[in-house]
Amino acid sequence: MSNWKKISDFITFSTKGITPKYVENSSIVVLNQKCIRNGVIDYSFSQFTDDTKQISETKFVKKGDILINSTGVGTAGRCAFVEELPSNKRLITDSHILLLRCSNYFEARCLSYLLFSFEKTLMSFMTGSSGQGELDKVVVLNLLTKLPENSKTQQTIAKVLSDLDAKIELNNKINAELEAMVKTLYDYWFVQFDFPNEYGKPYKSSGGMMVCNEELKREIPEGWEVDTLSSFINNDKSGDWGKEQEEGNYNQRVYCVRGADINGLNGKGELKTPERYILEKNLFKTLDPYDLIVEISGGSPVQSTGRLAYITEETLHRFDAPIICSNFCKAVTLKSKYYFYNFVFQWNSIYDAGVLFGYEGKTSGIKNLLFESFVSTHYTAIPPIELAEKFYDFMKPIQIKKEKNLKENQELASLRDWLLPMLMNGQVSVASTSSATEEELGMVAESGVEYKKS
Repeated sequence: MSNWKKISDFITFSTKGITPKYVENSSIVVLNQKCIRNGVIDYSFSQFTDDTKQISETKFVKKGDILINSTGVGTAGRCAFVEELPSNKRLITDSHILLLRCSNYFEARCLSYLLFSFEKTLMSFMTGSSGQGELDKVVVLNLLTKLPENSKTQQTIAKVLSDLDAKIELNNKINAELEAMVKTLYDYWFVQFDFPNEYGKPYKSSGGMMVCNEELKREIPEGWEVDTLSSFINNDKSGDWGKEQEEGNYNQRVYCVRGADINGLNGKGELKTPERYILEKNLFKTLDPYDLIVEISGGSPVQSTGRLAYITEETLHRFDAPIICSNFCKAVTLKSKYYFYNFVFQWNSIYDAGVLFGYEGKTSGIKNLLFESFVSTHYTAIPPIELAEKFYDFMKPIQIKKEKNLKENQELASLRDWLLPMLMNGQVSVASTSSATEEELGMVAESGVEYKKS
């Protein structure tokens, strides 16, 4: 049975990282605050430090370490577990990350799940200035939690939870491969203009007629139109925020998509869209299949406003109530669903190129996307509807598969979070993970009864 103990009781070693001297390449990889998100390490934001400089061995990261961002409003308190180390490289953190080490791997894995489950609480333990702030390490280490002390029990719990995470990660990898495949096709058809001609041959490579367009200052296929992005748009819907609880006429339950939810809606991390209550007369703001959500307020010095999420029938199946967007987003409906995926890829390529930085204004220090100005002045090549429809037909089954994986991930994450506290305090015990299937664990979640297998 688990007993209440301080987190510090499980920690055998803790340290902060170094202040690195960054270089273009070396044998030492440095993690920074951006690398810690969604419980894992994102190495795409990592850098390298001078490997000729003497660094204490105690500073290097080991498998099984727990990393916590220690500074930054909105980032301090984020946790990650070191499941694997990069090959042929040594790993270290900068001075803005706190490293915690337990007596064994499985104890650390269990503790990491507990820390990640109340990550939002950790993010509130700040001291210092509001502009930067620092995680209060003393408060964190004095938190009381329940964690089994028996090593075999720890191993069993870690196995159950990590198996669920492994399935989530597999779904994410499948979706990433699907996204890469359709992005390649989009570029081939609509950037390189090698879409199939009437003979099934690549248009441009097979000598298809190209004409120079003065507005775009480049060649486009003969017969393609050129117009602004606004020519795709039929109408837009304003956002709403409603009330946190049902109150008076605010009795229509919805989920509200904020800018912070766009990545999760697109499958880049968990989706934690808040529940709200709106007026019945505002139900016209709820989103429909083939609506687009554009973030119009927010961003950062290195990230512009204008991030995009898109809604399909399968997206709506991930929610048990209608969805709206917040007042900091704008919902857009296109004139034709057959240009839906084409518009999405066009917009994302524009966003990735940093074009939207040039269409931002500021109100009280907050960046706002000048949406109308942008869509009414940015010209683009518009393919014939027949070609857009072919791309739509190619994308639809792939999107259905992606959304199915995301819905499954949502259910697996809910099951993991439901099981976590009961496994830790002994309310639910799983003696043999090798014989416990996902279906059986799902039955536990539905019935609420104690689960035991011998």
